[in-house]
Amino acid sequence: MPSLKDIRGRIGSVRNIAQITRAMEMVAASRMKRAQDSILAARPYADELEDALRRVAGADTVTDVNPLLARRPVRRVAMIVITTDRGLAGSLNANATRSVLRWVTDRASRSGDNRAVEIDAITVGRKGRDALRRAGVPIAAHFTQLGDRPSFGDVAPIARLVTQDFLAEKYDEIDIAYSTFVSTLTQRPQISTLLPVERPEMGEEHQRTNDEYLFEPSPEAVLSRLLPHYVAIGIYRAVLENNASEQSARMIAMRNSTENANELIGDLTLVYNKTRQATITREMIEIASGAEALG
Repeated sequence: MPSLKDIRGRIGSVRNIAQITRAMEMVAASRMKRAQDSILAARPYADELEDALRRVAGADTVTDVNPLLARRPVRRVAMIVITTDRGLAGSLNANATRSVLRWVTDRASRSGDNRAVEIDAITVGRKGRDALRRAGVPIAAHFTQLGDRPSFGDVAPIARLVTQDFLAEKYDEIDIAYSTFVSTLTQRPQISTLLPVERPEMGEEHQRTNDEYLFEPSPEAVLSRLLPHYVAIGIYRAVLENNASEQSARMIAMRNSTENANELIGDLTLVYNKTRQATITREMIEIASGAEALG
């Protein structure tokens, strides 16, 4: 049975841990609000950009196929995997890497022209890089330290790298994996195709109104400038989604840790009181037995 001193020491240690996790929860809560505001502000812009791309791509005068829209037989694939640099975010990174590994296993088993699909990873965040390295997935490039306030300039090198690799036909497809922010309690792993850009289909209403737009100098020129920006915005949105998911998951994880620590303090306090009562009872019995022996 542990001594009273040992139990007091454990209670003090757990109480210190509860104070730390409580402080980390408050920090994550403040960052979560800022991250949620960023992704909620970025979503309308991304949707409007997709609508603009739909209108340009749907113009009747567009005849040339932009290289970023070209589809080739898929033999080499690059997967952009966005995770966090730091831990203490619950199961966020584990769920993301697990879904990526399932996707890699599924795609690697497919073959075209009797050739297996080769998959490389471009990792954003240390946790994903370490997990994929342990799993034996080749890592072509790694980006880290985007911070709690990632800017569009931070993701521009990633967009430039994957765009150049796709145009050089180093990869036939570029996919992206991240944790999408659903709510404070829910973050869902998401995998989507980034390149080639899927040509958006226009609805009947857009087709009726698309002739109201004039494109200068030409729809092809506008499309050639719009598509690289569309790819970069797609990566930036994924980074913001993952950042909001990270802060939300960390806040919930720290809150659960604080609650568990408080429960453990209660259990240890109960054990301490029982042990102290048993010690006092034993000492009283020893005193009474000694007095009886002397009498």
